Amino acid sequence: MKRTRSRLADGREILYYDTGDGPSRAVTDTRPLDAPAAASEVRRDPLLGDTVVIASHRQGRTYLPPADACPLCPSAEGRASEIPASDYEVAVFENRFPSLSGDTGRCEVICFTPDHRTSFADLDEERAALVLAAWTDRTAELSAREGVRQVYCFENRGAEIGVTLAHPHGQIYAFPFITPRTTRMLTTVAAHRARTGGNLFDEVLAGERGEGTRIVLETDHWTAFVPYAARWPYEVHLYPRHRVPDLPALDDASRAEFPRVYLELLRRFDRLFDRPGPTPYISAWHQAPVGEGREEFALHLELFTVRRTADKLKHLAGTESGMEAYMNDVRPEDAAARLREVASR
Repeated sequence: MKRTRSRLADGREILYYDTGDGPSRAVTDTRPLDAPAAASEVRRDPLLGDTVVIASHRQGRTYLPPADACPLCPSAEGRASEIPASDYEVAVFENRFPSLSGDTGRCEVICFTPDHRTSFADLDEERAALVLAAWTDRTAELSAREGVRQVYCFENRGAEIGVTLAHPHGQIYAFPFITPRTTRMLTTVAAHRARTGGNLFDEVLAGERGEGTRIVLETDHWTAFVPYAARWPYEVHLYPRHRVPDLPALDDASRAEFPRVYLELLRRFDRLFDRPGPTPYISAWHQAPVGEGREEFALHLELFTVRRTADKLKHLAGTESGMEAYMNDVRPEDAAARLREVASR
């Protein structure tokens, strides 16, 4: 893998990732951009203890531009974008409208392909491996930054999710705090260790593999299953067979097998419903915080869709949004069976 580091016109960093040696991507950004004026604020909920980010400057961010004005496509004559190069394989740059900035963290955009009309599921295994390499590289570098407590790589796909840019891309957040979801996991895992002496992540994975009805697919190095208490109609958790805290800790064998496994899961999601267009989803890497809980935490990816049938969405209504009490319309065992049914032939 070749990494080329450059700067955008307003000083933000951009990195190009290429397979092999790759061509030079260090192209000057000639746009007349003002310096970023982000002003995020981190506040703590006094009743719940949760951390909330206030980012009012994001009200003016780019919203559903036409394809010929996409800021994530490569730049072309007469149309300069966020990516100055005329072509790229994978590109990562600091978000122009970040939720986190300066002392409150960092937000990056990762573009999986220059092709506006495709999606991650359409990538080949070589490109998917390059995306994994970029996620890994960014996790390692951002984790080393002063003040960063946790790195989160994720993708939102589909208008139903609330995506404002149609180009296939994801995001990478470097949080200055440990997120509420991870905090709850660490608390539960620590209590289980104190009570039983075992690792709860290991036991959950072993239990799913042993019980079997919610397994979606298994390989030599990865296991994908619908969790016993799934919150979403179709939700899959993907674990490496051997527990590691984060992406940089993956071994070579797991890293080599990941593209085939992940692309198969994404393609199954696209075959779930008899309707045109890709299935909307959120894909989220859960990684251990920086310097805390790493011995107990298990790297895993959570993939879920808000679609419950071909023509119905799962909305977070009163019980979920108001009380965080999830009500799932699809039995997890049935979801797993359906995801096995739509496997590649």
